[in-house]
Amino acid sequence: MGEFDLIARYFTRPARPDGAVALGVGDDCALLAPTPGMQLAISSDMLVEGRHFFADVDPDALGHKALAVNLSDLAACGARPLAFTLALSLPRVDEAWLEGFSRGMWALADAHGCELVGGDTTQGPLNICITVFGEVPPGQALLRSGARPGDDIYVSGNLGDARLALEALLGHTPLPADVLARARQRLERPTPRVALGLALRGVASSAMDVSDGLLGDLSHILKASGVGARIDTHITSKLIAASAYPSSAGALFDAELIRQCTLAGGDDYELAFTAPPTQRDAVAAASQASSTPVTRIGTVLVTPGLQLVDAQGQPVDKRYASFDHFR
Repeated sequence: MGEFDLIARYFTRPARPDGAVALGVGDDCALLAPTPGMQLAISSDMLVEGRHFFADVDPDALGHKALAVNLSDLAACGARPLAFTLALSLPRVDEAWLEGFSRGMWALADAHGCELVGGDTTQGPLNICITVFGEVPPGQALLRSGARPGDDIYVSGNLGDARLALEALLGHTPLPADVLARARQRLERPTPRVALGLALRGVASSAMDVSDGLLGDLSHILKASGVGARIDTHITSKLIAASAYPSSAGALFDAELIRQCTLAGGDDYELAFTAPPTQRDAVAAASQASSTPVTRIGTVLVTPGLQLVDAQGQPVDKRYASFDHFR
């Protein structure tokens, strides 16, 4: 199978007539027609075999995740997905793999009305790069720079299960089969919180997605906003779903492992955001409207820096380093 046959079979479909794509796959450029007056939100992510995913990962799950991590960026900006491009490096043409990968990718794209409009394919080490396009009304994009002293700090969903799965798959932490299966689902099939991001427009003062670990990603908000934060670790530690799985009864995980996974785990693709206390009812309404649980985990402070406290309000004297490709 040649390159163009591959593209035609697995990555070409007619554009939806009611969508934002005026011209899709087939020409040198795609043409987008965003809603008049809207701003474009654009983000790119790359997934590299052996660095971001295991070689034996289910290709359906990989297709899902490749797009999900990009949609998560749009969610953090409060943008509605429009379209995406796919640059794919393949060591060889494996039709079964391509069928699974494209199936997982298309399923998530359809769920969010996001059209594939172009890209590139080449032979080489397995490498997936997606650029996603969304739209947001002027002045309503959620940014990292809007947090203010006194704001509440929230996180959506669960934290730490993806890191726990990774620890198990690397042989560092043995897990019962059912616990690993559920945690691995979080690692390989994250849920982009697009509906929550849209619901938080005009409510949240800042936001970003949690990809490299809660504390590391939250530090970007603090730096951009020129503020500090206090995080209640006894609350974040309850957000790892694995500790509540029936076979574990919470006994498998010591407090330090839970803190490491929830505070610095990475691959959660939840939203971390801030909002004034006066917006608590609005945050609750956004949570309900998007069917996405949110948890208040701390407070924005005037003094720069990140403080961790335990259930008694005492400092947690330990550093938790989030993921860094070059550290």
